[in-house]
Amino acid sequence: MPHTVLNFSVLQTLVEILATLAFAISGMMEAARKRLDVVGVCVVAGMAAFGGGTLRDILLDRRPFFWVQHAAWLWALLALCALAMLTLRARHFELTERAVLWPDALGLGLFSASGTQIALDMQMPAIVAVFMGVITAVFGGVLRDIVCNEIPSVFRDHRPYAVCAFIGTWMLELAQALNAPKWLGLTAAAATTVTLRGLALWSGYRLPGWDPDSPWKK
Repeated sequence: MPHTVLNFSVLQTLVEILATLAFAISGMMEAARKRLDVVGVCVVAGMAAFGGGTLRDILLDRRPFFWVQHAAWLWALLALCALAMLTLRARHFELTERAVLWPDALGLGLFSASGTQIALDMQMPAIVAVFMGVITAVFGGVLRDIVCNEIPSVFRDHRPYAVCAFIGTWMLELAQALNAPKWLGLTAAAATTVTLRGLALWSGYRLPGWDPDSPWKK
């Protein structure tokens, strides 16, 4: 069992790195579209990568922030921004966006699961813990879009994203109710979220919009 937990921890770290890079790249591409300077690129990329976890830590009064504990990630972010500004051009954007969809889905699953587990470890109620998980995974992108003067894409493009995280993180609550090992709950929650997001990407399914002028409304 210890060997299994160790392997899971290594896998979790690798996926976290991959997901953080995917989120940072999404921020850099949005900053590039807005033609921001080097400071703007780094700030927007940082918000996309670290914003959700930072907001979670603020709401839970958790210190130090996770990126302070892992300061090497800041150096990696700066290096990635510099490399992107030197090499990425407009013709690369579409390919890059497609390439980060699946790492982004992995990040959605893992970050929502880990955020929920952190809240559970702090004895938060179930619904609060689930929302902390969703915030961890989603609000980096929300902050990115707000800073870039856009309606956050998670609210307007109708592709299931936060909904996948919300459903998936309840697997952690189920695992805890069944007294299952923590690593099993994390795996089940992340896998459920990633699977739901993957099915949405594969099928092209979109959430219905709210139409105030629909026929059934009197």
